[in-house]
Amino acid sequence: MKTSSLRHAALVLISSTLPFLVQNARAAAPLEEIKTHNTPRTFPRIDSREQWSDHARQIREQILVSAGLWPLPEKPALNARVFGRVERDGYTIEKACFESWPGFFVAGNLYRPLGQGAGPFPGILNPHGHWKEGRLADGPDCSAAARCIQFARMGMVAFTFDMVGYNDTVFPDHVSGIKSPADFYLTHRRFATNVTHQLWNISLMGLQTWNTIRALDFLESLPDVDKSRLASTGESGGGTQAFLLGAIDNRLAVQAPIVMVSHIMQGGCFCENMPGLRVEFSNMEFAAAPAPRPQIMVAATGDWTKTTMTIEGPGVASIYKIFGAPENLHYEIHNAPHNYNQVTRESVYGWFNRWLLHAPDSAPVPEIAYRKEPDEMLRVFPDGKLPAKAVTEAQLIDHLKKNTRDMLTRLAPRDAASLHRYRETLLPAWQRTMQVDLPERGLRAEVQSSRKLKDYTVTEVSLGQKGFKRRTPVTVFTSDGRYSPVFAVLASPDGRGAFLDAEGNPTGLAAALVAKKVSFLILDPYQTTTTRDQVTNFFTTYNRTDLQERVHDLVIASAFARGTGKGPRAVALVGTGRAGLWTLLAAPGADAVAADANTFRDSGDEVWLAPDLFVPGIRNVGGIDGVLALAAPHPLLVHNTGGVFEAPVTRSAYAKSEQKNKSRVEARPLSDAEIARWIDGL
Repeated sequence: MKTSSLRHAALVLISSTLPFLVQNARAAAPLEEIKTHNTPRTFPRIDSREQWSDHARQIREQILVSAGLWPLPEKPALNARVFGRVERDGYTIEKACFESWPGFFVAGNLYRPLGQGAGPFPGILNPHGHWKEGRLADGPDCSAAARCIQFARMGMVAFTFDMVGYNDTVFPDHVSGIKSPADFYLTHRRFATNVTHQLWNISLMGLQTWNTIRALDFLESLPDVDKSRLASTGESGGGTQAFLLGAIDNRLAVQAPIVMVSHIMQGGCFCENMPGLRVEFSNMEFAAAPAPRPQIMVAATGDWTKTTMTIEGPGVASIYKIFGAPENLHYEIHNAPHNYNQVTRESVYGWFNRWLLHAPDSAPVPEIAYRKEPDEMLRVFPDGKLPAKAVTEAQLIDHLKKNTRDMLTRLAPRDAASLHRYRETLLPAWQRTMQVDLPERGLRAEVQSSRKLKDYTVTEVSLGQKGFKRRTPVTVFTSDGRYSPVFAVLASPDGRGAFLDAEGNPTGLAAALVAKKVSFLILDPYQTTTTRDQVTNFFTTYNRTDLQERVHDLVIASAFARGTGKGPRAVALVGTGRAGLWTLLAAPGADAVAADANTFRDSGDEVWLAPDLFVPGIRNVGGIDGVLALAAPHPLLVHNTGGVFEAPVTRSAYAKSEQKNKSRVEARPLSDAEIARWIDGL
């Protein structure tokens, strides 16, 4: 048979039952470029409410997983204090603080209507941006006090609170570093900067997101606040918190993120960048997530939101239109620098007036002249002395790690019902941690060439996914003489060369599978030709690590293999050498796994800093043990453990599953023939 005919036959064979696109050969696309917070983003095309609902669900999961808040932790007592009330013309001001975590104090000021009865009133949350003085800033470009006073005079309760490290929301071991307001930003950026914190998804942005959730809890708990009329508005970094809260918390009735919804600059501080957050999503999508709830976005010609009227606004508006509620979104731009100035504030007053106070329209409301109180009167801890129970940075980090360990202990499978809960809770966490989807979306298979080899058709295929430039080369060996119900996916750190000789003939494990007439493919897992700095500032916010790329390759190869042929197939992931560890971490994406444990022992955080194993959040899914438990009761073969491979959660998961004898662990390395025999027996 001629080569061209073979190639056509292979194309028919591979594409006969696949639900994804198969194309003829074309030049392989380049690797994905390294993205940064300044890389331009596009708004995705969404055609239906159902499609957006699924997308918004993924956004919510990603935010919470990235923040170390999946599943959402049990909320400890706020132990809130409100004191120091003063009365002014039409409003009151009080000092307030609460504990977002035990011993970590979040502080701010509470502004309430005066002379308008007992309420209940709408409650407005006011996170601030990176102004030098934080919530106490009062200048032509921004004043949190101005908008809170106005909200109170209009008949709303407003709470403005500190970013971490600003004013009164500090760690006792950081206080000595604050000599003036200029030091607040430096203190702000001190939290959780060690790369090992990424393994636990502990970050400044994660803490700040939790603080914002708890600030809403505090606001909602006030007796004069109407729980059905809650809102959030903030600028710059506070704008980030405003739209993140809207994406993950359904309690907000309306939101107003100011000068932060941009397609070109996603946020330049640690408090706006946490691992995994924007690998697939952007600020535009986060802002659209709460649709069709009312929202106003205000932009400025002098910053990164300057294209709001042509790019960001229409992108978000496309989702409101899908919901049939275009009137629930308003966006506008002012000729100004980065700001939350009076003109912007008056637009927000008008929007909140309509949606929270039932005004007939959203016309701007003029701001009444105000006078900000002196800083010392607004400070909660003006002498810098925190309560005796205040925790240090290290103590809070230890508490967060303990929370994660306790969560995994509570979820550990003990019976069939708890195994189901374990999977239901941690499978989304695994997907968002590894940056993969099940099933894979938009899979592409490009046939490069085909040839005959004894009783096999050998096809070179380039696998990819819609939206990805990168392609994964695979060599597919399809048995002509036997329809194999098992399709093996082989991976090695040395790529396809580990299973093929110089002439492209199968060797080693591949030859053992040929002897069994098992169909299989060999892939080249993601390899970089140049060293990438995976731990530099924000890298993991926007890019997959090498391990995430390899797990992604294994998952899409499994999805491809499952769809080949004329009948149902079980996919067995098979990894040799260090690739055995990658396949173990990809186990939930396959029907069976045979992996070389490479005598790996999870002896501490440092082992996960190896370039080929580094993945943020690995501790929050329980490491290899926790991920393998998600694959139960699928057949599992782990060999070459050296007797040091500890997997108590996995053992329990298989013991409590309906198929108790599906896992096999061997201290010694198995031969190629033994592995092939195990695969053939599936």
